[in-house]
Amino acid sequence: MVKLQEEILDRTFAALSDPTRRALLARLGDRESLSVSELAQPFSMSLPAIMKHLDVLSDAGLIAREKTGRTVACRLTAQPMEQAMEWLNRYQRFWSDALDRLAAFVEEDPWPPSQALSSQAPAMPSPPSAPVSRSSADSTRRPKKSTPRGPTRKS
Repeated sequence: MVKLQEEILDRTFAALSDPTRRALLARLGDRESLSVSELAQPFSMSLPAIMKHLDVLSDAGLIAREKTGRTVACRLTAQPMEQAMEWLNRYQRFWSDALDRLAAFVEEDPWPPSQALSSQAPAMPSPPSAPVSRSSADSTRRPKKSTPRGPTRKS
């Protein structure tokens, strides 16, 4: 069952990854149903290209098609989107909680301390320096060199 849900999510997110398909879904969200030719009208691509996009959306379960005579109408179906939203909401809660904890930590102990408390206040002592090992006492740190240049194209 978990494997099936993963496949559904994979197809849903793959279908939503394309801007044309998202635009088609947005158009369907505005109306109960639209014919394929009505859906294709604002796009500057061929009808077969639109049909391929609709096939992907249909395979993902994001749209349903109904044929009446020679007209094919499409309507939005919500279930795969609901599953994707449930999946995304888990991560949204995680990141919201993590960012709330970070904000509480930052507000609790602001760093660096404010220097503008008083002009007559004694200067803050500098933090103690880290102990230096004997092996590095005589050596000096050198700045890191940048990585070498990549291959160049010769004319």
